Amino acid sequence: MKVKEIMDEEFIYITQDQSIEEVSIIMENGKKFTTPVVDENMHLVGWITSFELTKGLREGNEKISEVMHSKDSIVHVHENNPARLAVLETSHNKFVSIPVLNDDGVVVGVVRSFDIVETLSKLYEIKVYKIFKAMEQELKGVSWDELMEASAIVTRRRTGENVTAEEYEFRIKEATFGEAIWATGGLEKFFVGLIAIGQLVTAKKVARARK
Repeated sequence: MKVKEIMDEEFIYITQDQSIEEVSIIMENGKKFTTPVVDENMHLVGWITSFELTKGLREGNEKISEVMHSKDSIVHVHENNPARLAVLETSHNKFVSIPVLNDDGVVVGVVRSFDIVETLSKLYEIKVYKIFKAMEQELKGVSWDELMEASAIVTRRRTGENVTAEEYEFRIKEATFGEAIWATGGLEKFFVGLIAIGQLVTAKKVARARK
């Protein structure tokens, strides 16, 4: 997934010559806490937050250019960067949002923490069954029954639970990705389990080919 798939393309933008009072009204009406400052060609020249607006009004400043963050101090991402980069930048720096640029340095969107949360929530609702169907397509020469049998074996090894392939298939049809993460003890353990299943069915496939 790329940044452009999670960014907000309907974003508010302003210029550095606008007044602080005018921009405060624009941001209030748009219910935005941050916004990019651009030139006539939509190139990024600055960044403003509601904090700078409040401070600027209190100190008697008039123009956005007097209170905005300069371009050099702004963290941004490229529209074709992996989406995880935007997630990491907003998380590590505790940003509400960050601007997205294209190859020409034009602001083409904004990634907001809300967009990230919304995207993650959708991912968490994906059925585990779909993940295993994707695995089946990638593991050429492995049948669905073989994949379910390997999954049941790995589950028995890891949990001691005497689950059958049929029972495992029934579970993944009902469970979501988010539920599976909680059930397995975290994201890392969930993917370790998937890797173990993939390794087992691959080993069985190789052994079969040698006979």
